[in-house]
Amino acid sequence: MAGGTLRLAAPAKLNLYLHVTGKRADGYHLLDSLVAFVDIADGVTIVPAAALSFTADGPFARAFAHEDPAGNLVVRAARELAAAVGREPNVALSLTKNLPVASGIGGGSADAAACLKGLARLWDIDPVGETVMKVAAKLGSDIPACLAGRVCYMGGVGTELAPAPRLPEAGLLLVNPGIGLSTPAVYRARQGAFTSAMRFDAPPKDARALAALLAERGNDLTDAAIGQVPEIAAVLTAIGGAEGNLLPRMSGSGATCFGIFEDKAAASRAAAAVQAANANWWVAAGRLVQDAAELN
Repeated sequence: MAGGTLRLAAPAKLNLYLHVTGKRADGYHLLDSLVAFVDIADGVTIVPAAALSFTADGPFARAFAHEDPAGNLVVRAARELAAAVGREPNVALSLTKNLPVASGIGGGSADAAACLKGLARLWDIDPVGETVMKVAAKLGSDIPACLAGRVCYMGGVGTELAPAPRLPEAGLLLVNPGIGLSTPAVYRARQGAFTSAMRFDAPPKDARALAALLAERGNDLTDAAIGQVPEIAAVLTAIGGAEGNLLPRMSGSGATCFGIFEDKAAASRAAAAVQAANANWWVAAGRLVQDAAELN
């Protein structure tokens, strides 16, 4: 924090695997997922001010151009946390939107989590205490995991977090075909039997071992997402064919997919090749982050 200004990274969240294990009577699906983060991020800036305000910039800010700022998750996070602790949300919020919207990598959730972390620091509140966690769960099922910001298992409807083994260094290639995808629509389209939880305890020794473990698991939403956005199949094929790729997979409910590589340099070379062949796709290379706190 410099001069009262807080700047926080809101890193992309990946579901390294995602199993749908059941469905509650209220229609919400039950999950088992291994969550990790990437050093590819949005940015949230918080400045004390006379009243709450919100601005957005960056390559994907146009998604908010015609929306009421009151509905943005960052603004809602500020209002909800302020109400929970009995104060006014007197801050100027700025979002730099580098991650595609509605893309299965928790962009909005990561933004809200970064806002909650920053306000907790500014207002001297425990960022992972009961008050903040309750606000996070109320705002969205992915937000508690983004607030925790570290590799973890996610269960229940997404809000039940458990420790996961340390993951190895690995490069990650993220690719999105430039098409937004509704999470509820994907879940509605999902068919077939439910899948068992498949958590593992021993830490994989390297990226290749991690990819082998993940290959024994999957993303149960992939077929449903491809049914909504057929281009996802082409993205997975492109990642799978990239030199050095160890595993192609869709994240969350899509449409962003990722590939695992030995290191960031290999992922960067693959990104250049995929982008050259698909100019209209969003393509980015990064590395796996064990704890998002290192980005702040």
